[in-house]
Amino acid sequence: MSEVTAVPTHCPYCALQCGMSLRPTGDPELPAEVVDRTDFPVNRGALCGKGRTAPSVLSSRVRLTEPLVRCPDTGVLAPATWEEALAAVADGLRRTRADHGPDAVGVFGGGGLTNEKAYTLGKFARLVLGTSQIDYNGRFCMSSAAAAHGRAFGLDRGLPFPLEDIPKTGCVILVGSNLAETMPPALRYLTELKENGGKLIVIDPRRTRTAEQADLHLAPRPGTDLALALGMLHLVVSEGRVDEEFVAARTSGWEAARAGAMSHWPEQVERITGVPVPQIREAVALFSDAPTGMVLTARGPEQQSKGTDTVGAWINLCLATGKAGRPLSGYGCLTGQGNGQGGREHGQKADQLPGYRKLDDPAARAHVAGVWGVEPESLPGPGRSAYELLDALGGDVKTLLLMGSNPVVSAPRAAHVEERLRLLDFLAVADVVLSETAALADVVLPVTQWAEETGTMTNLEGRVLLRRRALTPPAGVRSDLEVLHALAGLLGWEKGFSADPEEVFEELRRASAGGPADYAGISYRRIEEEQGVFWPCPTPEHEGTPRLFLDRFATPDGRARFVPVVHRAAAEETDAEYPVVLTTGRVVSQYQSGAQTRRVDELNAAAPGPFVELHPRVAERLGVAEGERIAVVSRRGRAVAPARITTAIRPDTVFMPFHWAGEGRANTLVNPALDPVSRMPEFKVCAVRLEPVASGDATAG
Repeated sequence: MSEVTAVPTHCPYCALQCGMSLRPTGDPELPAEVVDRTDFPVNRGALCGKGRTAPSVLSSRVRLTEPLVRCPDTGVLAPATWEEALAAVADGLRRTRADHGPDAVGVFGGGGLTNEKAYTLGKFARLVLGTSQIDYNGRFCMSSAAAAHGRAFGLDRGLPFPLEDIPKTGCVILVGSNLAETMPPALRYLTELKENGGKLIVIDPRRTRTAEQADLHLAPRPGTDLALALGMLHLVVSEGRVDEEFVAARTSGWEAARAGAMSHWPEQVERITGVPVPQIREAVALFSDAPTGMVLTARGPEQQSKGTDTVGAWINLCLATGKAGRPLSGYGCLTGQGNGQGGREHGQKADQLPGYRKLDDPAARAHVAGVWGVEPESLPGPGRSAYELLDALGGDVKTLLLMGSNPVVSAPRAAHVEERLRLLDFLAVADVVLSETAALADVVLPVTQWAEETGTMTNLEGRVLLRRRALTPPAGVRSDLEVLHALAGLLGWEKGFSADPEEVFEELRRASAGGPADYAGISYRRIEEEQGVFWPCPTPEHEGTPRLFLDRFATPDGRARFVPVVHRAAAEETDAEYPVVLTTGRVVSQYQSGAQTRRVDELNAAAPGPFVELHPRVAERLGVAEGERIAVVSRRGRAVAPARITTAIRPDTVFMPFHWAGEGRANTLVNPALDPVSRMPEFKVCAVRLEPVASGDATAG
């Protein structure tokens, strides 16, 4: 028998969307094996452990294969037919709309949904349900960077240049990112940067595996990145390092931004951040003296109640030194989720329509309404942001349709969000596994996974990619597009909701045409032939746009805008009762809420559970030894996990990964205080106290 052909596709996890191929095995326990795909330029064949083990979640042993409906008599989720399950969901949606109005129905999406699914989910919410109450978990990813990008450049795309440019620049400042664990295949770009003679500055309160690679590591107190950026800009000015020609020719607003920075003198910034002035001066010299340079941020500076201003301060540093809008220079955001970029571009975000159009823009509403065949006035206005929507569950929002997210683990103030979910009149969840959130649902719809469906994703570079179906899904599983098609029909919309992904993408092209994220010139054929196409790409003849802003910025006058910012404290500072700062993040062998990766034996062996990372001085003061259980207590709850003692973290800071549910759920603790612009919660900074745990005490909040 001839060998089965491997199908080229992409990893289901992070925003690198690494290329891989899948070869079907015919074994339901492990339906496919990964085959290296060295031709894809982003990862060039490299994969992390999550990517190599991704087929394990396709196993019939761990995934959902039939719908579940909660029995009213027993309260237990029990198998049901698709007809029964879909009818129950349609009845729940219809009943809530009739009794309480369309905005009593909420929709919550995910940053891992394909562009086609995100587009259809947004269309379904606004047309079929008529609700404004839709947002997605990508709000928790890069919304602060997106807002700052838009303010400064007039356009938000994670990276305005391809990853291949990073090794060729002169200096990279990496702020709040641990690429070695969050995106391991991307670490090679930093290694190549150093091999080429470039410099790497890493800013992180922990000495991570990524920080170990740096020429200079600055370890600020969590929540003070804004002050650090302002202090660096102060030195750029005072040391005469401003690129005056660039500032005059290609920017506006410099004087106000300069004044804001000059009020943050180095010694003051040292007191706020804990970073010594000589280190700040060294960072300024390395970055300013390099002929080209980039600042790359991730969740560290972004997941703060001042995240938009923090990112804005780093953008101001790029602009003042002339390191933006030029080859091999610029500001970029390292998007986290697989489709965090495309997922918000096409309509599942509370304030946006397809093509990255603003929902409150009359011209945008008219264009999209024309594609959908409805009147612009029929489209609801902007709704609540993600946390605000979750906080309203069981109150104004009575029913929720949720796709591809697990807020019981991933949301801030997670115990409160879990309580709100339990207060709903009706909850329907579409997922591939029985996540902690799905376990609370009235109806659970088992949907296809990445390898079992075709669709497009947009990676952190703005490169639109195609994932081709490689496997036939189990008989009891349907795609999210099929689910929305069926629900639309049951709710009176016989047309307009195709279950065919390529048909949906063709409509998405028309809806995005002329918008900031213009996909009109992109087709499935082009993506396959060109290893992805960079948006904006307005016509089939257009070559796509790998590098933005080289000629002009996307503002009305073509100039980048300095935005004046000043440092302000975190929403919750430490005090006598809560004297330590908690920050959260990821580990290499788990992903996001862990709903999928925690079902892979190999990954669990490498990262079996949560932990609390703390400095030896803190451990000694508490009398806690390595591996002993420790409680972390905030104003919102209590989490318990083993101690991991290391000098790689500041003595005033503790770290917890957020992948686990139960007593070690880190997001029980974090502060939902929101950035006023991006509505990003403050995941990365909250005040806590530490308590040793007596043997047998498993109490958690």
